[in-house]
Amino acid sequence: MGKPVEFWFEFASTYSYLSAARVEAACAAAGVELRWRSFLLGPVFAAQGMRDSPFNIYPIKGAYMWTDMTRCCADLDLPFAKPSSFPRGSLLAARIAASHADALWIGAFVRAVYHANFADDRDIADDAVVTAILNEIGQDAGFVIALATTDTGKAQLRSNTEAALAKGLFGAPSFVVGDTYFWGNDRMDQAIRHAQDS
Repeated sequence: MGKPVEFWFEFASTYSYLSAARVEAACAAAGVELRWRSFLLGPVFAAQGMRDSPFNIYPIKGAYMWTDMTRCCADLDLPFAKPSSFPRGSLLAARIAASHADALWIGAFVRAVYHANFADDRDIADDAVVTAILNEIGQDAGFVIALATTDTGKAQLRSNTEAALAKGLFGAPSFVVGDTYFWGNDRMDQAIRHAQDS
């Protein structure tokens, strides 16, 4: 087995939805270990002088992205509905994904949160929605949330975000294999092949 693929994602990221839907199965098929790495794009964008998503800062780019997402989701047979609010906060979900990154159910959780946001237009910033998602995938929501919101759990997400900045990541989804990184949903397969060859 080659080097692991680190999948760096943010729940507000549109293109991360496309990758999150496929990355676990793709890595398993390739015989490559997958590591889930939740982080926050806000501090990453702030380091680049931005206070909002570039898709909101540049309306023409944003309009293209929504059209492109519709096409990409159709190609991948993924349900898609433009969220009524963008970008949505996802702090609790991100903390859960960071603090429970090694849990066997984490892939199901990540996919369910993305589906809630980009297919069902549910408000993933609402703790009640996150609680419902955990229940829907058969987890003890109270236990999972309690661990994710301890000082240690909160620190894990901060650490991930600081690590993303230190690695020079500037957007999501990103894939890191050793010291090499790949940015964008369209680079996922390339990252996995690189991991196989490493």
